[in-house]
This record gives sequence, C-alpha cells and structure tokens, in this order.
Amino acid sequence: MPKAEIKEVKDLPGIGPQAAEKLFSAGYKTLEAIAVASPMELIEAASLGEGTADKAIKAARDALEMGYESADVLAERRKLVGRVTTGSKELDTLIGGGIETQSITEVYGKFASGKTQWCFQTAVTVQEPKDKGGLEGNCLYIDSENSFRPERVAAIAEARGMNPEEVLKNIYVARAYNADHQMLLAEKAEEMIKEKNIKLLIVDSLTAQFRSEFIGRGQLADRQQRLNKHMRTLQKIAEMSNIAVLVTNQVMERPDIMFGDPTAPVGGNVVGHASKTRLYLRKGKEEKRIAKLVDSPSLPDGEAVYAVTPQGIADVDE
Repeated sequence: MPKAEIKEVKDLPGIGPQAAEKLFSAGYKTLEAIAVASPMELIEAASLGEGTADKAIKAARDALEMGYESADVLAERRKLVGRVTTGSKELDTLIGGGIETQSITEVYGKFASGKTQWCFQTAVTVQEPKDKGGLEGNCLYIDSENSFRPERVAAIAEARGMNPEEVLKNIYVARAYNADHQMLLAEKAEEMIKEKNIKLLIVDSLTAQFRSEFIGRGQLADRQQRLNKHMRTLQKIAEMSNIAVLVTNQVMERPDIMFGDPTAPVGGNVVGHASKTRLYLRKGKEEKRIAKLVDSPSLPDGEAVYAVTPQGIADVDE
C-alpha cells in the first residue's frame, strides 16, 4: 500500500476492522501511538502475529516519516515546551523555570519531606495564566496512597486569588487500589487529555503499590518489568501530548552505604532512566525544605531552599 494512503490505524497493512477496533479500545487510536509502540504491546492488545505487528509499526513510522532529523528541527520542537511554576522562584530557577512538559519530573524523599505538597501546588498553578507560570490547563491526579486532600488544594487556590470551587472542578482524581489499576489509569489518561484540556498528570506515589505487592527478591524482576512498562506509558503521554508529568517516589535505606546519605529512591534504574528531572527533597527546620537537583539532561546539579506554608509552596523570605 503506498505510504500516502496510510492516514489512519485501519489503513495499516494486516490490520483489519476487528484488529483496528481492538487497538482503538486499547488506546492505540492514532498512527503516532502505533509508531512508538513495541511489537509485544500490539500483540497483547489485538492478538496480532509478530510479523503483522512489526509491519504495522514500520508502516506507521514510514507514514509519519519518523527517523533521523536535524538538531535545528528538535530545537524548534523544544520551543513548544511549557513550564508549570512550583510557587517558589528559587525552585523554579533550580529546575529551569518550572516543571516542564514533554518529560517526567520525579520528586522523592523520606516521609514528611513534602512530596505531596508539590502535587497539590502544581495541580493549582497549572490552571493559572501563562504569564503567572501556569499552562491554562487542567490536571489528572492518580492517587495511590489516599493522600489527596481537596481542602488543602482549596487553601492554596484561595491564597493565589483563585476560585477554590472552580480549581477543584478542574482536577480529575482517581484512586489507584493496586499496581494493575494504577497502570490502567495511566493508559486511560490519554483519552481524557484532549477532552478535558489536561496539561499536568500527577502520580502520587509512583511506587507505593508496586512496593507493597511485589515483595522479596523473587518478585523483583517482575516488579521492575511492570514499573518499566508504567514509566514507558507515562513517557509517551508526556511527549506525544506535550503535557507535564509529575511523579512522587518513596525512598529506601541502603545498608551498603557506609558514608553519606544512605537513602535511595525506590525503583532503581528503571525509574531513574525514565525520569528526566529528579529532585531529592529533605526536611529542614520548621517550614523549610531543601530540594536537591540530582539529575537533569540540561541543568547543573544544585540545591534550593523553600518553604511549605499554609498558603502553599513559597520562597523562604516571603
């Protein structure tokens, strides 16, 4: 079939009406979604043969002319990246202007280090006008620890001069009851992004359900495989929909570390490689918190001191 004739998923070689319907139901509604999928994903979604899945992916990539492109084209695409303010100028400066779209930002730390406060804060600020650090969009919030508190969100909104009721209406919350449910909610998020003008997807927390369900070394490989698939889904959503993805993560103690901080984020390299920006949060005195930029593809390591106040995240001197 000539490349020009491939306009939709049903036009792909080997994809009949029944297979197209299965792919559509599984969330593979566009050529872009097929092009960035793995053969195994399509095999599971629509019971395709391996050869058919390979051909469909290649045809989708050819139709979209996916391949090498010059760096100046990538530079133009980077201009489309938006940023969501954290509410603190110090924090925003540390991470290059705010939590950016097209990638995953991960914040991790011990209990009471303020991870969920980032979620509450950005669920509000993403709704603000662009000249105030927002993206004029709404928020999807996957809550795996039953930690979402609408009254806290309302207080932050009111402190920023926004209508609390309207702000809460624009945050769509789903409680994830297990790892499979959490993965399903992420996969279904794509359906709501355009319909609800979503600009930020939050997962709080990323690893809690996986950590409680997959216990012991015998289940470690399975856990990491599932986590990898989950992170891949979040990555695709961020890149293809140009939205910001913010995930929180727990930490574990590493007994092999004799000197320095023995804490490390859960999920190992699977989470580390997928998260483009990683921040380690620590509790300071009273309202103070310290955020350390651990990893970023374009920014130097550094730290910022900020405050978690009744009005939300703010600079210490405010």
